Amino acid sequence: MTEKSPPRRKNGPGVSSLAERVLELLASGQATSRTEIAGLLGAAPSTISFTVSQLLEHGLVAEEGTVSSAGGRPRKVLRLGGSDGFAVAAELGGKHAHVGVVLPGGGLTDVSTVPFATADGPEAALPGLAETLAALAERHGTQLLRGVGLCLPGPVDVEPGLVTLPARMPGWNRFPVRAWLEERFAVPVAIENDANCMAVGEHSVRPVEHRQSIMVKAGSGIGAGVIADGRLYRGGTGAAGEITHVRVEAAHDTPCSCGNTGCLETVASGAALVRILRERGLRVTSTEDVVRLASDADPEATRAVRQAGRYLGQVLAANVNFFNPDAVYLGGILSTLEPFVAAVRSQLYEGCHPLVTEHLVIERASLGADAGLVGAGQFALQRALAHALHAATGNHHP
Repeated sequence: MTEKSPPRRKNGPGVSSLAERVLELLASGQATSRTEIAGLLGAAPSTISFTVSQLLEHGLVAEEGTVSSAGGRPRKVLRLGGSDGFAVAAELGGKHAHVGVVLPGGGLTDVSTVPFATADGPEAALPGLAETLAALAERHGTQLLRGVGLCLPGPVDVEPGLVTLPARMPGWNRFPVRAWLEERFAVPVAIENDANCMAVGEHSVRPVEHRQSIMVKAGSGIGAGVIADGRLYRGGTGAAGEITHVRVEAAHDTPCSCGNTGCLETVASGAALVRILRERGLRVTSTEDVVRLASDADPEATRAVRQAGRYLGQVLAANVNFFNPDAVYLGGILSTLEPFVAAVRSQLYEGCHPLVTEHLVIERASLGADAGLVGAGQFALQRALAHALHAATGNHHP
């Protein structure tokens, strides 16, 4: 689905991949000093100082002012060089796109929702979105546009920039989305699946001590993004977090979009809830209809939503026991329903070892519907920084 993390390598005369990690931490706002960077990366202060000095020399990092460290001498504040730049980002849904401007450090502005007909295919749908993003860039100064980020509701092969076998995106399979956007905007473009974008976006605004977390997107479908040691974990083939197709006993032989039967998606997703409630005689055609009924305390909808939360919690409990994260964050439209969140939380406390849940944070995503947008923008800024780093050190970056 997505690319593996690249191996550590030299990027030129003495500039290692450590430099990319330093730039990521500064871009996301998780660190502003050499001391904080060294602590987060577990690296020797002398190593970080050497790397930062090289980034200063190349103009990729700037130094300004001082802040007083508790009980010590003041330390200089680091920021990205040319940090007046920005990225434009979009999160695609079935019929709409969530768009906005993402700033270095994770700031988000100019957020809006525009029509986007995913089912019409990329060649019909992308031009209108590109016009919207171009208008956003012009408003903030096109010369300061550093990158474009796209958050997609399907599996993404990050290296070539393609969507692969998406269940809810007809006509998008293997379409070169990144190449299409890079030709249009002439800046680096990052595309990622929605759960990974949400995981990165939410992580950027959470306490730095939350180094391990699982972000679950519960909407029409179900997805998860994993943060390990402060960084997105992709797994061996990029499929880490693929909980939606875990078999659930209660699902029996219900057919799933993956071609298998009995998957979590068939009993706990928004699409499953629509099917279940229609079978019970309720007039629902979308996940939004389900949420509206449950929000109005419709007993049948509330019961179904709570049961969906239980099924998700059961699958999550196995993953939480194994991974022992600091936090589980819940996003997507179903996370707006308290019965759903309460059921997930209850199953985690019931199904996990006490040592695992002793300090476990189980909360809705604090960024809410904007988590994916912030993450997509962060990916775009990171890709732009990687390009700038390789250009400064005379190495090619894909």
